[in-house]
Amino acid sequence: MTENPVARFQEWFREAEQAGVEVPEAMALATADADGAPSARMVLLKGADEDGFVFYSGYVSRKAGELEQNPRAALLFYWRPPGKQIRVEGRVERVSEAESTAYFATRPRGSQLAAWASRQSRPLSSREELETRYVELEREYEGRDVPLPPHWGGYRLRPETIEFWEHRENRLHDRIRYTRAREGWKVERLAP
Repeated sequence: MTENPVARFQEWFREAEQAGVEVPEAMALATADADGAPSARMVLLKGADEDGFVFYSGYVSRKAGELEQNPRAALLFYWRPPGKQIRVEGRVERVSEAESTAYFATRPRGSQLAAWASRQSRPLSSREELETRYVELEREYEGRDVPLPPHWGGYRLRPETIEFWEHRENRLHDRIRYTRAREGWKVERLAP
């Protein structure tokens, strides 16, 4: 058992990749509005280090609105093979515009245009409205780089708690919880 939960996360993530998990970076993101009403959706992890867990989204989406009202969230990774789950809870903040711009530049052009075309979570009159907007943007940015949209960027969840769950026979699963302490991490084994 390591003292550093981020290093342990990175080790388990590599194991999931090596086990052939199709999209190991897929994670459930749970948020809640100001009244505490929860919602969850799948997003993709784009970075995990000592500073936190990074994902990207539209800043006008439902999740963005909930994070503005209540900047606490939870992440959940579940990898069937190798039978492991990781829960992460903490405060969420936007990443810098420079970090969002750098990541945006690595996205496929079609994904860049889609970020401009979509006002995430807003009602559409039809599918055609979205597709028409996409085609207009293809023409507008033809022959030049697509810039970062002002309504799109990254979030970083700074973990306060990270829990590792590993499948064991007879439901005697291993659960190890790391809680951020004044200096370092407090480590506890939990009953399954």
